[in-house]
Amino acid sequence: MRYYELTTTYCILLDSSFFSLSLLFHEIPGENLSTPSSPATARNDCSITPLTPSPSPVFMLPQMACPFSVVVAIDFGTTSSGYAFSFTQDSEAIHMMKRWEGGDPGVANQKSPTCLLLTPDLRFHSFGFAARDFYHDLDPEEARHWLYFDKFKMKIHSTKSQLYITSRTELEAVNGRRVRAIEVFAHALRFFREHALKEVKDQSSSVLEGEEIRWVITVPAVWRQPAKQFMREAAYLAGLVSPDCPEQLLIALEPEAASIYCRKLRLHQVIDLSLQPITNGLDLDGSRPFDSSFRQAREQLRRSRHSRTFLVESGTGELWSELQTGDRYVVADCGGGTVDLTVHQIEQPQGTLKELYKASGGPYGAVGVDLAFEAMLCQIFGEDFIQSFKAKRPAAWVDLTIAFEARKRTASPGRANALNISLPFSFIDFYKRHRGQSVEAALRRSNMNIVKWSSQGMLRLTQEAMNELFQPTIINIVKHIEELMAKPEVHGVRFLFLVGGFAESPMLQRAVQKALGRTCRIIIPHDVGLTILKGAVLFGLDPTVVRVRRCPLTYGVGVLNRFVEGRHPRDKLLIKDGREWCTDILDRFVSVDQSVALGEVVRRSYTPARLGQRKIIINIYCSATDDVTYISDPGIRKCGTITLDLPEPLPLPGAVGGAGAGGAGPERREIRATMQFGDTEIKVTAVDVMSNRSVRASIDFLSN
Repeated sequence: MRYYELTTTYCILLDSSFFSLSLLFHEIPGENLSTPSSPATARNDCSITPLTPSPSPVFMLPQMACPFSVVVAIDFGTTSSGYAFSFTQDSEAIHMMKRWEGGDPGVANQKSPTCLLLTPDLRFHSFGFAARDFYHDLDPEEARHWLYFDKFKMKIHSTKSQLYITSRTELEAVNGRRVRAIEVFAHALRFFREHALKEVKDQSSSVLEGEEIRWVITVPAVWRQPAKQFMREAAYLAGLVSPDCPEQLLIALEPEAASIYCRKLRLHQVIDLSLQPITNGLDLDGSRPFDSSFRQAREQLRRSRHSRTFLVESGTGELWSELQTGDRYVVADCGGGTVDLTVHQIEQPQGTLKELYKASGGPYGAVGVDLAFEAMLCQIFGEDFIQSFKAKRPAAWVDLTIAFEARKRTASPGRANALNISLPFSFIDFYKRHRGQSVEAALRRSNMNIVKWSSQGMLRLTQEAMNELFQPTIINIVKHIEELMAKPEVHGVRFLFLVGGFAESPMLQRAVQKALGRTCRIIIPHDVGLTILKGAVLFGLDPTVVRVRRCPLTYGVGVLNRFVEGRHPRDKLLIKDGREWCTDILDRFVSVDQSVALGEVVRRSYTPARLGQRKIIINIYCSATDDVTYISDPGIRKCGTITLDLPEPLPLPGAVGGAGAGGAGPERREIRATMQFGDTEIKVTAVDVMSNRSVRASIDFLSN
């Protein structure tokens, strides 16, 4: 661990009367900070003036041994979710969840659909297959009163949603009713908690207390801090852990978790696409490489799943034996909602990971194919009809999406025959009553030749139609990977690991191989849909495995500094107590894309400006670029506030001083604060030197 020492101590000019420490991060809806601040705003936002610092030695934060007996990881996905766990005394064995209630007969369902059902009076009813099947079997009129949520994680995927998500953000059920998003997420996490605890206790020979369990929840690496804290608050509400023990819950980044697991893989546990030549989507002998490879992989998994236990290597796998110091690899997590990319380098001989480029990605997951299918239906039958059908026959709409999901998974390049999508009878009947004509007539009138009609009540999607549905999403994924590979920091990548549920798609595999197969080796784990889940367990067992991360944003505070004629603009001049100050200066804590090792902290010292001052307030700002000087520059956003409440100091005889005093006499009070950026979440601590009392900050990105 290293510490960055500030060369000045800051003086703050605000009052209050409590002793606590809180860091309040929030986004300000509608606030435009790209224009210069008014003098009043500047004085309020930058009430910190530099003084001569008192000596402050650099020290190391101790690494604590893992105090937990078991680690439970929840992979909360857009399309499907699941959990797994491992006992710390037998950390090479990862136990997967038991077979879910419901699901497809004869199939070992290791994950469950991310869908949730609430009763008409907003009580939790069921999750996953049970929710989907119960809702599907409801009478259409009765179903309109129930609240069904599907793929609801997408609500906080967008950048705008992440910035402005709060504890009051709402989700809309299929029937149009709205519920607080944090309650929906808490219901889902509570469901996993109850299932996981029961299974852990069944397999444990001793009685486990709640504080002996470490929980891990996965999130996309591109999520901003408000979205990450939203998941943490939902976990608190669900009762996974108490807010008084925040270290009991870890937020794992999905591609990082996949990377941690992939480093353990043996050669027989992966498919190497680089060894499979393709001609127009087929092997040279005319077979379908992707279909056959994954049939073999699924068969191997099916034979091994009776125990629900996976053994991982104690060291690193054979692929990593080929890597030398400085070699790089990319993990592309292709999920239901997003595609997340991370670039890692394995550090020999300790085997830890170093992030070489900040996480990137976008909303290019498999849901994009679903949305393209819905758009195709709107083009054929009319958008007004589709929206009316979704509102008045919600269970039948869910049935249609399930039918498409099943057929979507079988789509492959070079497929000769069409894919049949069964239309629910209520769809056919509703359309005839709504439009006065048949579904077949609507299809003929649309002139969409790539979609045919079957007399058995099915839409027949030709290969051209499937390409049209898949290609926009796949093109975005390939383009994003290619752009990442072109960056100087990523030059010389040896491996590209495709993970996540969408990575099972032969359509995506072929496109990635065709575009990048000559650049690097493309590796797909056999259990590609469970890679993140198992990696999250390994992360919970050893959170220090990722030693260096890249900071996604520039963070700093607004300060006053001595005004220098000719260097500072005149509109930033502030005269205080006869001295000239430059206001609105951004003092950086860390810069965007800066490498920060786990445990590295940025340390600052502050002092109140007046004797008897009870509160220090420091405004925090962030920017997606490092080319900023003032908090009024374009692209700077106020994202939070550090608040330090102080106890009343002991009176000092003969004490003098005032705001802007030139020296820090014995009456000056020093607050030493540290901010840690090398973890998946920002952590803050502070020490009141006078009382030698250490306080951990509470972090709230969700307040308005």
